[in-house]
Amino acid sequence: MTTVGAALDEATLALRTSGSETARLDAELLVGLVTGRDRTTVIAHPELLLGAEDVARLRAVVERRAGGEPVAYIRGMKEFYGLILAVDPRVMIPRPETELLVERAVEWTVRALTGAPRPAGERRFRIADLACGSGAVAIAIASVLRTRGFLDAVEILAADVSPGAVAVALENAVAHGLADAIQFRVADLYPADAPPVDLLVANLPYVPSADLPRLPVAASFEPALALDGGPDGLAVVRRLLAELPGVLTPGGAAFLEIGERQAGGVRAAADDLLPGWSTDVHADLAGMPRVVGLSAVPLPAAGTAAPVMAPPRPRGRI
Repeated sequence: MTTVGAALDEATLALRTSGSETARLDAELLVGLVTGRDRTTVIAHPELLLGAEDVARLRAVVERRAGGEPVAYIRGMKEFYGLILAVDPRVMIPRPETELLVERAVEWTVRALTGAPRPAGERRFRIADLACGSGAVAIAIASVLRTRGFLDAVEILAADVSPGAVAVALENAVAHGLADAIQFRVADLYPADAPPVDLLVANLPYVPSADLPRLPVAASFEPALALDGGPDGLAVVRRLLAELPGVLTPGGAAFLEIGERQAGGVRAAADDLLPGWSTDVHADLAGMPRVVGLSAVPLPAAGTAAPVMAPPRPRGRI
């Protein structure tokens, strides 16, 4: 028999030797995985015993992690915005930085829905999440709006070019009781037959192609389709910018995640493709440019009401 404490020490040493920068954290999560206990219990009770079967399983998953496989794929799950989401190699692993996209989307939606009375019988506020991957952003937005009492006032569309990603996203929506609140579509950017939306969010591929081999080895396990943004990382972003005038309702807005060195490039692309549009850059908690907001009307500053949405062109329901 082996104690949890001894297993943690062995796993940590193996992972540190392999080059993991989060060896102890990884070891705690993997011990929790094989024992069926949460990380807090693993840390608090090093005296607990592991049987030979658990030790063998632990060594197997530690070997996978030492080979570079992300802990999230080994565990089959990732925490994002307070939610537990299923992840596997069909989808990119949600990053904490992307939570800013959720915050901006919720802020814009709540401002729009509370900034002025909406006429009786008016259609619901439309939101789209493109390149939805695991569904993390759309599901987090829907979860927050449900908690705050706004979910019945919105329609949410989530789309991804990968059928596998859409399958994972639907699974996650079902797990969180939100499958009826989000429509999932397989589409390359915005579906041509969908009506204009009041708010669009997207975490598009934005890594320059030449940088992919230089990413941490864990990224090599993720789908290249979700990472590769072309020569300068903005190929897919430019495609979406060109489509925005036909995708957004008058007064609508888009929020796009970007790389930390891409704010200038996105501004230049917006100036070229969307002359006269407002472009705002929002920093993440590390102070790095992370989200770009775009609209044909001035974007409101934090704490002010969003512009009232003009009546959309009739193109049917999402």
